[in-house]
Amino acid sequence: MDLNALEEIRQVKYRYLRCLDLKDWDGFADTLTEDALGAYGTRAVGEPLRLEGRDAIVDYMRDNLGPEITTVHFAGQPEIRVDGDRAEGTWCLEDTVIAKAFRVLIRGSAFYEETYRRCADGAWRISGIGYERTYEYSVSLDDVPSFRLLADRWAPSSPRPGT
Repeated sequence: MDLNALEEIRQVKYRYLRCLDLKDWDGFADTLTEDALGAYGTRAVGEPLRLEGRDAIVDYMRDNLGPEITTVHFAGQPEIRVDGDRAEGTWCLEDTVIAKAFRVLIRGSAFYEETYRRCADGAWRISGIGYERTYEYSVSLDDVPSFRLLADRWAPSSPRPGT
């Protein structure tokens, strides 16, 4: 068992999630192979998404999860199988999306099915990523009159770290 590869794959997955939530698009792009395929089974935007190539995945996320959308993605319980310079993995996902402009809160869960490849620079990257939802729900923030967003990293009036 290649314990170094297992840890490097875990780290690339964690970085994918962190960069997505913090909107670090360059860091996010670096977690994906150029030919990565994304198949996201969310129903919140209508039909499930199928995105071909790193640029398409990054562009979609940048365009649809900008500063007006707050997200948190948590993935755990990894089951990773390494075979040389390729690997497959399954992760349990729980995510929350707060879309302030649309006054909606979306929560859900799924199991990511992923493939990974060790690239020429020696770094592991995600070459295929996708999920089918086990559940997803949305709630109008107008239906939750007590809802107040107490911290918002991207709001103009929120203090920034180190200030």
